[in-house]
Amino acid sequence: MHYFGGMSHDRLRHLTDRFGELRIAVIGDFFLDRYLDVDPALAEVSVETGKMAHQVVGVRSSPGAAGTVVCNLAALGAGAIHAVGFTGDDGESYELRKGLSLLGCKTDHLHCAPDRMTPTYLKPRDSSDPSLAGEHQRYDTKNRQVTPQPLRRLLLQSLETLLPELHAVVVLDQVEEEDCGVVTAEVRDALFRFAGQWPDVVFWADSRRRIRLFRGMIIKPNQFEAVGRESPAPEENVAPAELEAAVRRLRSETGGPIVVTRGPRGMVVSDPEMTEVPGVRLDGPIDSTGAGDSATSGAVLALAAGATVPEAALVGNLVASITVRQLATTGTAKPQQLPAQLDLWRNQQGC
Repeated sequence: MHYFGGMSHDRLRHLTDRFGELRIAVIGDFFLDRYLDVDPALAEVSVETGKMAHQVVGVRSSPGAAGTVVCNLAALGAGAIHAVGFTGDDGESYELRKGLSLLGCKTDHLHCAPDRMTPTYLKPRDSSDPSLAGEHQRYDTKNRQVTPQPLRRLLLQSLETLLPELHAVVVLDQVEEEDCGVVTAEVRDALFRFAGQWPDVVFWADSRRRIRLFRGMIIKPNQFEAVGRESPAPEENVAPAELEAAVRRLRSETGGPIVVTRGPRGMVVSDPEMTEVPGVRLDGPIDSTGAGDSATSGAVLALAAGATVPEAALVGNLVASITVRQLATTGTAKPQQLPAQLDLWRNQQGC
């Protein structure tokens, strides 16, 4: 396995200076992240039920899942962002679209489907504790019925309409129930076809459950998905030899580059040479929520700007090293923050 030798500040600046020229479509499951800030000191017992009534003192909403990718693309200065997906016809849809619009994301192709719910992660948390320990149990709203055929056709028509003007397509398959979200089997097949028809467009896929089913494009499994290991133990890692063998097999199956995330250890990429790209080592508390999506955003923009796959992986690592330091929220990073992280990374690697 090769070891990535590094990147200069001039090269990083050359890539980030192009971010504002790039046009990106994000196709996938757009969720609303709704945070309820609960003050534990105000808790009271309900007169009617005798159960504890937690008191909400603040409500925050932001785009989640595929919307998290949009948040990061916007913060990094992407020139144009298009959302391709669907929502319900409900209040959550209003909040989600409002949040995307504030980010400068175009929602013309985020279809409103009255027979669907807007997927939502409801996240109560103690307002006095910004750490992960302050999070309460989460409540999820998802569609658990198969996505109707007419809606699938609309999604593909939207992507076909946008492709002539795009530099990259990010696919975010969040819904775990088969064919109940945006990225159905039919959409996966079409993406494979589109990737062949548009070789100059970066196609990048991330999936909760079905990453091995994407063909002809860059896929981003984590180390355990790459080797087919479910429910890994905390702090567990895949041995380098096992990971290398699995990635070689996976690339032969999918026919596209592989970018494997390894948490704080960085990434391993195959394009087709196997290359290790270390992460930035950090001290102190971190919150890994959304780290994969922030890494995706940085890497995709770098690729569309002309980076090699190992270079793009490093940019993704730098972005993620910034977002994980932002506790109790889904963090973002700005281009001007990346040089300092590159210095830190270079010092850690002895460059």
